[in-house]
Amino acid sequence: MPSNNTASTDAIDATLTLTPGKVDLAMLRRIQAGGVRLALDPSVRDGMQKAETAVRHIVENDQVVYGINTGFGKLASTRIGNDHLAELQRNLVLSHGVGTGEPLAAPVVRMVLATKAVSLARGHSGVRPALVDALLALFNAGVTPSIPCKGSVGASGDLAPLAHMACVLIGEGEATLVDGKKVSGAEAMRSIGLEPFVLGPKEGLALLNGTQVSTALALAGLFGAEDVFASALMSGALSLEAIQGSIKPFDARIHAARGQPGQIAVAGAVRTLLEGSEIVPSHADCGRVQDPYSVRCIPQVMGACLDNLAHASRVLVIEANAASDNPLVFCDTGEVISGGNFHAEPVAFAADIIALAVSEVGAIAERRIALLLDTGLSGLPPFLVRDGGLNSGFMIAQVTAAALASENKSLAHPASVDSLPTSANQEDHVSMATFAARRLGDMVNNTAVVVGIEAMAAAQGIELKRKLKSSPLVEAEFARIRQNVAFLERDRYLAPDIEAMRLWALEAELPAALLNILPSHS
Repeated sequence: MPSNNTASTDAIDATLTLTPGKVDLAMLRRIQAGGVRLALDPSVRDGMQKAETAVRHIVENDQVVYGINTGFGKLASTRIGNDHLAELQRNLVLSHGVGTGEPLAAPVVRMVLATKAVSLARGHSGVRPALVDALLALFNAGVTPSIPCKGSVGASGDLAPLAHMACVLIGEGEATLVDGKKVSGAEAMRSIGLEPFVLGPKEGLALLNGTQVSTALALAGLFGAEDVFASALMSGALSLEAIQGSIKPFDARIHAARGQPGQIAVAGAVRTLLEGSEIVPSHADCGRVQDPYSVRCIPQVMGACLDNLAHASRVLVIEANAASDNPLVFCDTGEVISGGNFHAEPVAFAADIIALAVSEVGAIAERRIALLLDTGLSGLPPFLVRDGGLNSGFMIAQVTAAALASENKSLAHPASVDSLPTSANQEDHVSMATFAARRLGDMVNNTAVVVGIEAMAAAQGIELKRKLKSSPLVEAEFARIRQNVAFLERDRYLAPDIEAMRLWALEAELPAALLNILPSHS
């Protein structure tokens, strides 16, 4: 989701204290949104200092340990003299700054800075606490390192993107200040009152190893997926009212009989949304036996999506708190152990699961748009316009929705099943988590358009038959939709309306009944 949006420090209204292992999903959503300051829990500093001391002890006693005084990857067997260790770490950062593409969005970079600070503060990385302080100082000043969005395979960490972040710490690379001005890494450091770092043993490697970029992108995708999910429940309720569909498939007994938690939660949310509707009881004895699946099976489909989002959220919260660089320092025994916590397979799977959910939310919403436009099924005027023929109404808006729903089906192909060996086959299986997470931004935007079109079409359908009122919650959202788009009396240029409704789907002020079932709000 490339963007250059930044959060003004003038809007800061709270300080969040980061305690590794205790950073929860709600905190991560607030970090992404901005408007907060970050502070490190003072209790973790002792562990960080002990790990740094352990690394210094290795150097001073001339022990050979990977990542501290050796080359990297396939060059791990090459011993580096103590007089070249600072150069080794600097060269590592510079050589890995090979990313390409648009810069990551500021909200994503905020989460990268925060989660990298949390990871290093676990006390297994052997870096100076001052490095963590610098990451938080950049965050608090609204300084955004310029991190290209492409160039990571998600194993041995997000090496290239994290190198671009680390470049700023050593006075290289580029960053954007809170006022939008682009500056060099050295200027960015001076803007927060620091000189560029001369990296100590292992510090460059600790900054580069890790899954923080993949995780930040996946979290951004998760939060966007939650937003469009909630909006799709509202647009689905609007569609049900527009076609005068049955509320019976949302009966709690049906869903309790199956027992799937997401399904139960979604059915309950829709019942709450429609409570007090005049439309629902008005057609209790109509001739329609069953509604199409896209309405009748909202709890089953959307509930399965919700369960998958909940699972992905659990994985990503663990990863956001994880020590994921290599090697790791264990101060209780003085050991430095090489492993593979940098492999982002958990993130890749989580991102693929989110992609499936986002795609299905858009797919079922698109089917409801088609239902609304089909007079034989909906009982509404063809294509939701009174003077059909002369006017095409929502005909081509549904084509746009179909195009984006189809595009999402292609994007939903799992990225985690792919792998290309790197580093002369030393890194012979990789996760592709960074792309898996990055493509979620496009998918969320596609689904937001589809859901926005549905909400606009459903509002049109309700108004075409307007005799009775819906529930207070649905009527309140109907009024907000009408603040964005007017009733379609005759054909007009719809692109601005669709864009307004895309933003509605991402930013709607939805009732607690919808938000409380989401992982980051529950």
